[in-house]
Amino acid sequence: METMYTIYKGELRTESKHLKSGSTIISDAPPDNQGKGEAFSPTDLLCVALATCMSTLMGIAANTHSIRIEGMKLRIVKKMLSNPRKVGEVQIDFDMPEYSFSEKEKDILERAARTCPVALSLHPELVQNIHFHYRE
Repeated sequence: METMYTIYKGELRTESKHLKSGSTIISDAPPDNQGKGEAFSPTDLLCVALATCMSTLMGIAANTHSIRIEGMKLRIVKKMLSNPRKVGEVQIDFDMPEYSFSEKEKDILERAARTCPVALSLHPELVQNIHFHYRE
């Protein structure tokens, strides 16, 4: 059963709709690839999918183990390769909220992030450069 669909709108732009929620995402080709760069590019969405998947799995682990991660911020850097044109590296920096995390809690959260389905689905040549920054 269809869960989402995408319509090509022209001028290198797409609109994707999640059928259950009605949420939409616009994508646009970046200026360095003939686009306007007025929305997330498809490769941006790949990087955001990785980051949001990791943070969601961390949220599940946090709920299970009563760990507070509200306010966690993720900084995402995408590094493109040119021949062939593809994402070569995704860097994600997790800025953890001010909380005194134990070593066990850190291990639980980091293991959850690294085992998210998106991370496990990406090609092994794609470098996933993941860092966790704790403020204690």
